[in-house]
Amino acid sequence: MSAALGHTSVLLKEAVDALGIVADGVYVDGTFGRGGHSRAILARLGPAGRLIAFDRDPLAIAAGEAINDARFTLVHQPFSLIAETLDRLGVPCVDGVLLDIGVSSPQLDDAARGMSFRFDAPLDMRMDTSRGLTAADWLATAELGRITEVIRDYGEERFAHAIAKALVAAREGQPVATTRQLAEIVEKTVRTREPGQHPATRTFQALRIFINQELEELSLVLPHCVDRLKPGGRLVVISFHSLEDRIVKRFMRDASRPPRLPSRLPLRASEIPAPEMRLLGKAVRPSPDEVAVNPRARSAVMRVAERMGG
Repeated sequence: MSAALGHTSVLLKEAVDALGIVADGVYVDGTFGRGGHSRAILARLGPAGRLIAFDRDPLAIAAGEAINDARFTLVHQPFSLIAETLDRLGVPCVDGVLLDIGVSSPQLDDAARGMSFRFDAPLDMRMDTSRGLTAADWLATAELGRITEVIRDYGEERFAHAIAKALVAAREGQPVATTRQLAEIVEKTVRTREPGQHPATRTFQALRIFINQELEELSLVLPHCVDRLKPGGRLVVISFHSLEDRIVKRFMRDASRPPRLPSRLPLRASEIPAPEMRLLGKAVRPSPDEVAVNPRARSAVMRVAERMGG
């Protein structure tokens, strides 16, 4: 494990090992964060190697300025724009892509970001604070049915409708503009608590995922990653909750199967197209020792697939 600027990278060695780094290879770190994975990748690259990292968070981009390395390029873009960015940089294909999905510890621990009910702060929740609606902006005008859908679908919250009704009722008196307001409204509405979990946990998760379009971004980027991988190149994805992992698991599973063909199409076995990817090993989870040091690692799941062909 390695900490960089207050952030501990999860499954650091396992993820970098899984990339199978070659010294002169070209790699993508889709979520720079505070650079733990990026620094570990750079340490294994030779002089001709290259690393291109993405992040939506302006503070992460600022942190990346500390890396003074000609082999390193940091881009202030969501990773869903990987294809366009690689084209702009003149990089047709890469040897590996690492995606460490979800919110980072600095984002959760910075009260001003409005992502946690542990602090009273403006209800922002944006990963990229330079653009887009805040959670408060959205809650001010969203319809009851849409709020219900978001909390239910992205938070897997069984009291979604009751929470949405309470939010709509509350905003008639004053805007729901702070994390404390949101947490208190949910706490008063959710009567059944899960052991060890704040009643607002699922609602905060749902709004953050929705505001940042996290699942949509993930669904968009996965096929682009495969398209840009060289034969033998690796896709390594670390996710932190079931919604993300479900998308990754299904995508890798489907990409590792031969394409579906009409059942009566007369083809020899040699003529059946090969799968795009092959799965490498089983899902990897943090060791008990890592979880003891970094409890936020406990829900992490890493999956790895390799591009076929060549």
